[in-house]
Amino acid sequence: MRGAVAGAGTVIVGGGTAGCVLAARLSADPEHTVCLLEAGPVWGSAAELPADLRLAGRMPIGPESPWVWRYPVRLADGPVRGNIVRGRVIGGSGAINGGYFVRALATDFAAWGRECPEWAFEAVLPGYQQIERDLDYGEFPGHGSSGPIPVRRAVDPVPVSVEFATAALAAGFPEIPDLNALPEAIPETGVGPVPCNVDSGMRAGSATEYLLPALTRPNLTVHGSTMVTRIRFRGTRAVGVDYVRDGQSGTIAADRIVLCAGAVESAALLLRSGVGPPEQLRTLGIPVVGPAPVGAWCTDHPEIGIDYRGAATPVADTVALEYSLFLDDVEIRPYAVRFGPDPKVRRLGVALMRPHSAGELRLVSADPRVPPSIEYRYLAAEYDRERFRAAVGVATELLRAIPGAAVPDQQPDNSWLRANLGTSQHLSGTCRMGPAFDESAVVDQRFRVHGLTGLAVADLSVVPVPLSRGPQATVLMIAEQAGRLLERV
Repeated sequence: MRGAVAGAGTVIVGGGTAGCVLAARLSADPEHTVCLLEAGPVWGSAAELPADLRLAGRMPIGPESPWVWRYPVRLADGPVRGNIVRGRVIGGSGAINGGYFVRALATDFAAWGRECPEWAFEAVLPGYQQIERDLDYGEFPGHGSSGPIPVRRAVDPVPVSVEFATAALAAGFPEIPDLNALPEAIPETGVGPVPCNVDSGMRAGSATEYLLPALTRPNLTVHGSTMVTRIRFRGTRAVGVDYVRDGQSGTIAADRIVLCAGAVESAALLLRSGVGPPEQLRTLGIPVVGPAPVGAWCTDHPEIGIDYRGAATPVADTVALEYSLFLDDVEIRPYAVRFGPDPKVRRLGVALMRPHSAGELRLVSADPRVPPSIEYRYLAAEYDRERFRAAVGVATELLRAIPGAAVPDQQPDNSWLRANLGTSQHLSGTCRMGPAFDESAVVDQRFRVHGLTGLAVADLSVVPVPLSRGPQATVLMIAEQAGRLLERV
């Protein structure tokens, strides 16, 4: 396909967790034309999805997976490198992840809402409620019982999960039966079952529950295997996108473009299109359309993995994480799945949820086939190193209280932390939300890119603070808010 194709009222770039929700919500208005472009494959119904994308006990992110983007990253100064993956398939990372579906805390939104009042907890709670059909607590205050996404906790947790939760309770940590309860019912410290967007062993994400049921709408068009390479502008107004599909290029005109491609690809697309730090763009030969601090700040959840030995663990058809222990800004995760071939080796994750260290994403080439540079700069702040040392000590003591667990001696000094450092793969903040006077902000609190017209970003890249919980539920809430806040065109 070459040349221009028919335009749309709104073109949404990225059919991931946020894009599927937003496409479904905007196209609910029959007078509004919506075109969704997804770089990965798209299917016509949930029944057509491959088993790896439907079964909640599978996380198809290994080297052989065809459903992911892969990015090299530097986790910390020196040779501490790694790789991250993001979903490249309809449903995005929500189609390949572990099903963790815990809301961010009210304290996160207190920080978010200081300069963005429409993002205080009271303002976003209806969005969370609108998403969910909580099969355990749906009738309780603050919950939803009729939303698209089924949410439930493990009914029959595997022994690894039970052993850890028992040890945590015996150590005096309080139980938190509902991690998505209203703020007054969630203590800063405690252990509880992880809410998951899973029903009858099946992953229930934004593609299967929002987008695919809407495909019969005549005003909604979805194109898979379509890589958007650049946003087109007329002056400072976004007027369309260039794309490549099946090796051929084309252009789609639009009244408005909304980027929902995630913290990496939304930022990279803005930069390639001339929206970003002028010096960086000029160095790459990219004409500057609008100066903006795209990629200048980002955050994630650094994670230390502790491997230990126990009784042989059978391969379980379960979600990756059934229980978690929270120590204020630390989450300790007894993974219910194996991370290697040895059935006696288990892994405990220790994640810092509100790190003080922050990273940066930079474009290194105008060629869309070249991934951006992602520098996490984990452990740069002394606070982060101190919190990890203390949390690893707590985690080790809990493991030693589990009968039959063989835990190696840990001396969590700086070199040990760096040697065992990983990431939770929750990158956010590359297109931070904030008011126009905030020099670190890319979009306003209604998702519109500052200084430009007809262009918005609505995904995890806009989050301006570290989130105290994993992001999936919050990304869906963000998309619900976008469906409400973005003006009709």
